[in-house]
Amino acid sequence: MVALLALPGCRKAPETVVVYTSRDQLYAEPVLRAFERETGIRVQAVYDTGATKTVGLTNRLLAEKSHPQADVFWNSEVARTIRLQRAGVLAPYVSPQAETIPARFKDPQGYWTGFGARARVIIYNTRMLRRDEVPTSIFELTDPHWRGRVTVGQPILGTMATHNTALFLALGGERASRFFADLKDNEVLVVVGNTAVRDTVSRGDVPLGIIDTSDAYEAMADGASVDIVFPDQEGIGTLVIPNTVALIAGGPHPENGKRFIDYMLRPETERALAWSRSAQIPLHPGVETPPHVRRLEEIVMMELDYHAIADRMDEVCTYLDELFLR
Repeated sequence: MVALLALPGCRKAPETVVVYTSRDQLYAEPVLRAFERETGIRVQAVYDTGATKTVGLTNRLLAEKSHPQADVFWNSEVARTIRLQRAGVLAPYVSPQAETIPARFKDPQGYWTGFGARARVIIYNTRMLRRDEVPTSIFELTDPHWRGRVTVGQPILGTMATHNTALFLALGGERASRFFADLKDNEVLVVVGNTAVRDTVSRGDVPLGIIDTSDAYEAMADGASVDIVFPDQEGIGTLVIPNTVALIAGGPHPENGKRFIDYMLRPETERALAWSRSAQIPLHPGVETPPHVRRLEEIVMMELDYHAIADRMDEVCTYLDELFLR
């Protein structure tokens, strides 16, 4: 009997949680490995790609709704998480770790919760521009002085899509359409995504770009001659976009999914993200951050309704796809 119990086939399979994430593998994987070390639960991770950022996994989760394969969706933005909620893909879970996260960054019924935010900022090459030469508003980027000297990521993907839809809501359709048309007429360089914006400005191909703080801080950590400006601090404010984490309805390991969500929403995890290369902005009050990471209360934030962004995103992305990419 003892010999039989020792056979490999009789060993208990390790506990597992399946996590779909739109965060780049390079930056998500250390967090997943830390969760494994602390809990003993093995993470099966499925990553999105830069070319389909958030869109690919959202569509996959929709396709798998009747036979869920994932337990948790860790998304790098909010709007497409809300679309999954509306489609019945998500299950409510109010984590005890979410109590002190501001209400604006979480669903009141617990279908999703934000953490570790990034801001949409202007990145500039410090070899090419002095700080006093850098625009303080994204609306200055349509000035002829910047013709052909600004880069942005594909406007229909990831945080770019969220930012652009938020601008349509803040400005109204007519003003926003004029801004983006002027940006195109000013020969803005459209690249694949935030990583490409980072690399294009770091190389000095152009002096300016619009980017997430996380990508800009990664460039700084690599020693690139770049810095950032939080735009429109005296105007509409800077857009702040949290990561979101959500439980999948009918997932194969729901209790492990909840444990993973609890882990991601802890102040300790936000601190680790703040001190990582990508320097995420904590949403929990009082979390220690490095000196170069601006705290939430130090940012004039754009007022926005994430549900309204989810409502308008398809329409805005269709318009911007035709304007910039066709």
